[in-house]
Amino acid sequence: MTRRTIIKAGTAVAAGAFGGLATQGVWAAGSDKPEKEEVKIGFIPLTDCASVVMASVMGFDKKYGVKIVPTKESSWAGVRDKLVNGELDAAHVLYGLVYGVHEGIGGAKKDMAVLMSLNNNGQAITLSKKLADAGAINGPALAKLMQMEKREYTFAQTFPTGTHAMWLYYWLATYGINPMKDAKVITVPPPQMVANMRVGNMDGFCVGEPWNHRAIVDGIGITAATTQDIWKDHPEKVLGTTSDWVAKNPNTARAVTAAILEAGRWIDSGLSNKAKMAEVIAAKSYVNTSVDVINERILGRYQNGLGKTWDDPDHMKFYNDGAVNFPYLSDGMWFMTQHKRWGLAKGEPDYLGTAKSINRIALYKEAATAAKVPLPKSEMRTSKLIDGVVWDGKNPKAYAESFKIKA
Repeated sequence: MTRRTIIKAGTAVAAGAFGGLATQGVWAAGSDKPEKEEVKIGFIPLTDCASVVMASVMGFDKKYGVKIVPTKESSWAGVRDKLVNGELDAAHVLYGLVYGVHEGIGGAKKDMAVLMSLNNNGQAITLSKKLADAGAINGPALAKLMQMEKREYTFAQTFPTGTHAMWLYYWLATYGINPMKDAKVITVPPPQMVANMRVGNMDGFCVGEPWNHRAIVDGIGITAATTQDIWKDHPEKVLGTTSDWVAKNPNTARAVTAAILEAGRWIDSGLSNKAKMAEVIAAKSYVNTSVDVINERILGRYQNGLGKTWDDPDHMKFYNDGAVNFPYLSDGMWFMTQHKRWGLAKGEPDYLGTAKSINRIALYKEAATAAKVPLPKSEMRTSKLIDGVVWDGKNPKAYAESFKIKA
């Protein structure tokens, strides 16, 4: 589907987008009709599943001729397996998981696809109340305590090649702690983090909301850092699927992407929409927690569990004028540099080639044009991380090798 076709259709039909075509019969008559009308999209109970859920609940999917069926999953490994074997059409999924599977280091190798980025920011690193009581309330204090009190320190992430593992490792290493040598790292599904910390299974964890805030509310943990502290506007969850599925269902992929773009824009457009979203996703069928645990941080209202409160302008965003959703090549490449850094990737990755094959930029641009979402000027972006190091995607090999602390 060419850009010209979309623009022409948008001019001809007042409703614009694919939905106008679907409802007026033009869509069904052409070659752009979705190959699948019902699309099963897996999600993990986390705040950042919201745009997938709201696309279904608010009916943005109908506008594009598809029905999104959100499917609650219990672990990222389960999401991976169901994507690979075709039980799920697509999923709200960790950016680094998609790349790990594609690289053959996060399970059986399978060619994968990223259709769009679902959110930026909004994860955190939680340290146990026990550590906080011993003075470890941030990175430098944790490093000092680990030097003084020698024992096995255990930290949890949610999937070995995923975003939370990479944020945790990057943050620890910034303060001189080698996660591969100075600590024990375990994998725990997001909804089980708080329960595991409660019984003393870990000293700290990195996970998405609302589980960091839940640990504070339950009095068992404190927020030592937010992930936006580590990398402002970092990539987080994506709409992921297999390369095979996109090849068989390109129109469906485009329609679903456009619907979720509209849902993200709706969420970010005002406080009342965010409040409604929090009410919806707090339900048992989605995140299964209290509304207040979700909506505080979604509005940027943070507390660390030790009396400090602040308004964070860089809270979780689902749209941000379209800046959130573009599948930047440099974002995907960054995860590969960290997989290399921590010894997960063997050999020398083809950074740019792999990112170009996974991140479906042409398809995204068509969906964004249909949903009237602005596009960035470049397929790469530049960011400065917590340690002052700038990532721009220009020399990924040198970047991956530049870190003093690595596997």
